[in-house]
Amino acid sequence: MKEIVVTGNDIEVYSSPKQYKEQLLALISAARQRIFITALYVQDDEAGREILHALYQAKSKTPDLDIKIFVDYHRGQRGLIGEKESLGNRSLYLQLAEQYQQSIDIYGVAVKRKELFGVLHLKGMVFDDTLFYTGASINDIYLHQHDRYRLDRYASIKSTSLADNFCDYLNKVFVLSGLSPKLNLKELPSPVEQKRNIIALKSLLKSHQYAAVAGGKSSTLTDKITITPLIGYGRRDNKLNRSIRQLIQNAQTSVTIFTPYFNLPPVLAKDVVKALKRGVNISLIVGDKTANDFYVAEQDKFSTICIVPYIYEMLLKRFLKKYQKFIDQGLLNVHLWKHDGNSFHLKGLVVDERYHMLTGSNLNPRAWTLDLENGLLVDDPSKLLMPKVNDEIMGILVQTNKINNYTDIESVQDYPEKPQKLLNKIRMTQLDKILKRFL
Repeated sequence: MKEIVVTGNDIEVYSSPKQYKEQLLALISAARQRIFITALYVQDDEAGREILHALYQAKSKTPDLDIKIFVDYHRGQRGLIGEKESLGNRSLYLQLAEQYQQSIDIYGVAVKRKELFGVLHLKGMVFDDTLFYTGASINDIYLHQHDRYRLDRYASIKSTSLADNFCDYLNKVFVLSGLSPKLNLKELPSPVEQKRNIIALKSLLKSHQYAAVAGGKSSTLTDKITITPLIGYGRRDNKLNRSIRQLIQNAQTSVTIFTPYFNLPPVLAKDVVKALKRGVNISLIVGDKTANDFYVAEQDKFSTICIVPYIYEMLLKRFLKKYQKFIDQGLLNVHLWKHDGNSFHLKGLVVDERYHMLTGSNLNPRAWTLDLENGLLVDDPSKLLMPKVNDEIMGILVQTNKINNYTDIESVQDYPEKPQKLLNKIRMTQLDKILKRFL
């Protein structure tokens, strides 16, 4: 695969959900040729409706504007966990399709038969020749519509070649194949038809990558930044996973890892430990259990799914206990993010201040083997991006606590009664080994 060339001025980094929303609305308003949005979901809530109305209004203003949205097929047809059974977000899509004369296409992508076994986790939104890359979906909390927010990472890249690349992949695999039905049409495939679609799509996904062609020119060698877009799907020949591993395996001085929750695939955890043994400085920036989507403070509202943040914390504590010596040596630096009941959704890597992996992958077994993921490998030999990235990191670290010893993290006996009892039951039945694969 050939790399795409950009300059330092072509890339902007944003640091807040409010900036994300501002950019999203500005890019929608300014688009004249195409808007391709890929997200896990576009929620039927205030922010989701605002964005969808903005898209329809953009189509009204510019009828030739090609607008396509790609969301997970299963998530598109249910509400949030805990809500009553309904058409989910699809009811909004159908309502807007009737409300507006103009049409936009909302495709439901099913990478597996059940959501538990894998979802569409591709990221990236194309507006003409700009790619806006973030792990965030579209809803109230991601866009900081009200009091609470979910923090992510956000980058804007101006590159015709990169934008073409993303659109070509989406068109070939999901649109032209006819394997991803439109969720804003009344009729969906029958269960038998959809089963056939999923089998065919899985085969197609295994054989398709971004067909990157060299594009863009930098004025001098010193301002040259190259970008390689990558797809990750399944256990075998997963180019995204391989690239992430190679970054850590080849790291010389420093690695910063962002992940919402700590549950590294075993092979990746081994790569991290080997890097520590080589003397590489590893910084882990992880969400505190209270910054997890499933965390519930009120014990009377505690349900089985609410155990997830506690399991992640147990896994982190277990890892730190085993490798406490690297914390003592100053090689392993762990920062837990926590801010006023908000949640943390950051992902990606920064290696040797030169390489950046922008990705939606949570760097966990689920992302590693089940979901359809993508990423951008950015090679910046002159370290032009580091001032922007350092500003981003400093803003994140303000809301973190540094772990000096594994005992700084709560133990099971410190947890409230309900999670404590459930965790003990899970460990007794050894269900934790199974759960780790799907978390």
